[in-house]
Amino acid sequence: MSFIIVYVTNESLEEAERVTNHLLEKKLIACGNHMPIKSAYWWQGKIENEDEYVSLLKTRSSNWELVVTEVEKIHSYDTPCIIKFEAEANQSYEKWIEDETS
Repeated sequence: MSFIIVYVTNESLEEAERVTNHLLEKKLIACGNHMPIKSAYWWQGKIENEDEYVSLLKTRSSNWELVVTEVEKIHSYDTPCIIKFEAEANQSYEKWIEDETS
C-alpha cells in the first residue's frame, strides 16, 4: 500500500488551517502539517518574495483529483500550488491513512 502527500502553499496559517479542516471534514485527507516558508516566484511579470505557509496533506492516492478540486474551490490564490508526491511509510501509518479517509 502507498499513499500521497499533497503540497499546498497558502497566504497565511489561517488559510492553511481552513483548507486542511475543510478536507478533513470531507474525509479526503487523514492529516495535515503546516510550516512557514519564504517563497520567491514570478507573478504577472515580476518577481515576488512572500511569506507563506506550506501544508503537507496525507491521503490515499485515489483521492488526488478530489483534493485538487476541493482546494481549488476554496483557496484564495488564482493559481494555487497543489503538488502530489508519491510516498511510502510504515505499515501501521499507511493503514491509519487508509482508515481515516474515504
